[in-house]
Formats: sequence, structure tokens, C-alpha cells
Amino acid sequence: MKKVLIISASLRYGSNSEILAEVFKKGAEDNENEVEYISLKDKKIDYCRGCMACSKKDSCIIDDDASAIIEKMQEAEVLVLASPIYFYGLAGQLKTLLDRSNPLYGKDYHFRDVYLLTSSAEDEENTNAKAINMLEGWLECFDKAKLVKAVNTGGLEEPSAIKGNEILSDVYMMAKEIY
Repeated sequence: MKKVLIISASLRYGSNSEILAEVFKKGAEDNENEVEYISLKDKKIDYCRGCMACSKKDSCIIDDDASAIIEKMQEAEVLVLASPIYFYGLAGQLKTLLDRSNPLYGKDYHFRDVYLLTSSAEDEENTNAKAINMLEGWLECFDKAKLVKAVNTGGLEEPSAIKGNEILSDVYMMAKEIY
């Protein structure tokens, strides 16, 4: 059993990336993992100020929802990030959260396996390549962690368009294999 933290960055209810995250959650839970799901929808996450106070205090001085999420990230063994693809990159709210995770740098974080679940209107093979590249850049700062799998489902222009897509069973099985 592992501690799995799923962070959904979509601000739209019933979004395709949110559905991917929910299916992943079900698969991980069905394999008796401890799963927590966080949606960034109603979270207040301010931009990193680059003040570096976190390197002296071991926490960020900004008083918002990011600090609690970052604590949960530190304790998770598996980190799952779900995001719509905007202009071939991650949603800004997820990028802002990752920027704010600087207090984790140099700490004894527990996450080793990271998954990226994305959805996009664009349906090209490498639509999520720049999002993966950005995430891999972030992961370079966390040398005990690795990107296990990145899944993008393209051609989804409307909310919930992913329903019935065969990728959902693949994502479920991918999550069910976590142990």
C-alpha cells in the first residue's frame, strides 16, 4: 500500500483531465492504496516571490493554500498531476504550485513515482511534449523521483468528451498496478 496524492489543475467542472484524475484515483483505491485527491479549483495559490525565505525557514512565508498542499506532496509516495494542456504546456495553476514547492528542495520528500495525466483539444502525437519537458525540469531538482508515465488524450474540445474513451480503462489499470 502506498500514499498516493492526486492534484487536479483543471478549473472547469467535469473537465477531461479531472475525469482522468478521478479514474486514476479509483484504480489506486481499488488496489488498497491510501489516496488523497486535491483539486486546485477553489485553492488560493499565489506566485512564488523568489525571496528564498523557504530555504531558511523550511516553509514558504506566503499564507495561502499552497503550503498545506506542499506538505502533502512531501508525505506522498506517489504523485499524480492532472492538467489540461494550454498552449502545449501545463495549466498555469499547476505550474505556480510547482514553483511554490521550493520548500521541498533538500528535504526528505517521499515521492518517488510521478505520473502526468493531461488532456487537450489538439490531437497531435507530441501535444504534451513541452508539458513533460517542464515537469522533467522540475523533477531534476528531486533526484529520488522519476516520471513513470505521461498520458495525454487529445481531440477533446468539450468538457466530459473523454467519457467512453478507451484511455480511461488504461489509466485505471495503470493506477491499479501501484503497490
